[in-house]
Amino acid sequence: MNSLKHKSRENFEYWLASMDEFLEEFATEFSEEEQILLDYSPESLEIVEKWILTNYKNAAVMLKASEKQRVNQVACYVGETFRKSKGGKWDIQLDNPSFVFYALPVLTGTFDPECPLSLVTAAADRRTGSYLRQVLKNT
Repeated sequence: MNSLKHKSRENFEYWLASMDEFLEEFATEFSEEEQILLDYSPESLEIVEKWILTNYKNAAVMLKASEKQRVNQVACYVGETFRKSKGGKWDIQLDNPSFVFYALPVLTGTFDPECPLSLVTAAADRRTGSYLRQVLKNT
C-alpha cells in the first residue's frame, strides 16, 4: 500500500474511532427536548434536516472550510441512522479514483453505497424537509 493510501486509511480508521465524539458534539446543537428525539430513528432525520435548513441556505455554504467540522458531525448522524436502520458498515474507497465517492466515508453492505456527506448537502439544496427520510425509506 503506498504511503498516501496508507495515511488515508489511517485517517479513516481514526475518523471511525472518533464517531461517538462527533455525535456527542452534534447533539449539543439541539435543545434538550430535541436531543431526546435524536434516537437514530427515521423520524429523527426530519429534526436533523430542519436543523440543516435552518443553518445552511444551500450546499455551497455547507462546503466552506469553516463548516467542515459541523458538516462532518451531521453526516455522521445521518450515516449512523442509515446504518442502524438498514445495516451495513462504514467504508472508504481508496483504490478506484473514478468511484463517485472516492476517498469519502460511505456506507456499504445491504444496499448500494451511500455517502452521508452527499446526502446532507443534497438536503440543503433540495430544501424539502423530508429528503433524508425519503432516501432512507427508498434505500
